[in-house]
Amino acid sequence: MQTVSKNTVDVVLIGGGIMSATLGTLIKQVQPDWSIEIFESRTEVATESSNGWNNAGTGHAGLCELNYMPEGADGSMSVDKPVAINEQYQLSRQWWASLVQSGVLSEPGRFINPVPHMTFVRGEKNVDYLRRRYELLKDEPLFSDLEFSEDPEQIAEWAPLLVDRRSKDEVFAATRSETGTDVDFGELTRQLISHLVENGAKLSTGTEVKKVRRRADGTWDVFTRNRAGFGRGVVNAKFVFVGGGGGAIQVLQSSRIPEIKGFGGFPISGKFLMTDNPEIVKNHVAKVYGKAAVGAPPMSVPHLDTRIIDGKECLLFGPYAGFSPNFLKKGSWWDLPGSIRLHNLGPMLKVGLTQWGLEKYLLGELLASREQQMQVLREYMPTARTEDWTMITAGQRVQVMKRDPQKGGVLQFGTEVISGADGTIAGLLGASPGASTAVHAMLGVLETCFPEQYADAWKAEFVRLIPALDGGVNGDAAAAAASLADTASVLGLDPEPAVLAESAQA
Repeated sequence: MQTVSKNTVDVVLIGGGIMSATLGTLIKQVQPDWSIEIFESRTEVATESSNGWNNAGTGHAGLCELNYMPEGADGSMSVDKPVAINEQYQLSRQWWASLVQSGVLSEPGRFINPVPHMTFVRGEKNVDYLRRRYELLKDEPLFSDLEFSEDPEQIAEWAPLLVDRRSKDEVFAATRSETGTDVDFGELTRQLISHLVENGAKLSTGTEVKKVRRRADGTWDVFTRNRAGFGRGVVNAKFVFVGGGGGAIQVLQSSRIPEIKGFGGFPISGKFLMTDNPEIVKNHVAKVYGKAAVGAPPMSVPHLDTRIIDGKECLLFGPYAGFSPNFLKKGSWWDLPGSIRLHNLGPMLKVGLTQWGLEKYLLGELLASREQQMQVLREYMPTARTEDWTMITAGQRVQVMKRDPQKGGVLQFGTEVISGADGTIAGLLGASPGASTAVHAMLGVLETCFPEQYADAWKAEFVRLIPALDGGVNGDAAAAAASLADTASVLGLDPEPAVLAESAQA
């Protein structure tokens, strides 16, 4: 049986993850009278990519991710992308801090904790690269605490498991920033959506959205299906945001907006080795990123991370890749073939014929034995024992494939917001840096889809809550220091890693 909503709601949010939670909360801050409905296909919110066990939780700030600063053929490097990512993360930190101060978020230690961000590389060539990267970044205000060392004793002080039992003649180096964080985006999402519901938003879990259709008056009919078999429904909305992770592409395709033409998705499963052995966990308090192997895609960058998820402290190492045609972890094998259209078939075939490096990497990952997987971990932690580590399956990452005038089709390892020309529908595709820059991405949705309201009234309110929105902070050393210090104070981000280490031992 299909029921039709009698009233038109102002906003429908499809997907109960960090993107929808962020956008809904931003809207409520400037338009508290707007009605909001949220549809989540699972029985709880934040069970897919926003869940702490399904993402890296790095608080991506460009401090340690080498793929944000690739080396050109002539050896040149640019600081533009890591600085831009860090600036975007400052928007998130400032907004979260304002929400803690206003009581929207509580107990910040439940969703954000101080964890130093490190980069660790081996071999003369990689050490030279890391040294030059450090020299370029250290004078940027948001990277002012970045340290570089080739001294084994110093690196062992920062992260002893990186050095313990390592060959004395091995050449390696590391950088470290104490301003790094670990974020449990699942907890953050749950708190934001709880606040939205408490303030009038309607949340429907176990409710799937596969199709939207535009009415003649410009509003959207959102077709829902209760997964427990309790019928179908239609909700009419003035504005629709598709934040359903990997499932977003199919909903956007159903809208038939021209902007989605040429876009396809390539799903990759993520896996991590996990240990919660207290003796191991207490000896590694850092997020340590390495360098992707030659020919491997950017999302394959190995990292050994301290994680605090649902209050549980552990270490994760990965990612290891797998393949499934599902667009969501709990999705369907029909997701990939069902997303193929005439308009995206060409770009998808072109990507398939040119991404031999990615295909070789995936095949190698799929065929890797348990011992081969452990050997990759031992490159970062020589003392790792197989019995201490368990393989867990993380979320699905659907990388964007899109039409390209020169190449025919390209694979994009990032995030992309798709908006209809009239501003009544928008959606987010792609992966990293994703959740860490949700505030930047969702402010962009509001500015694009509601340009007049944003310029006339909303931006001033957002700047009051997020000062970095008004010109950024990296251009001014004092502003950068103030942003980091002020948000650290409100969010409880003590920069001393010993605090977390003592907590782990307790």
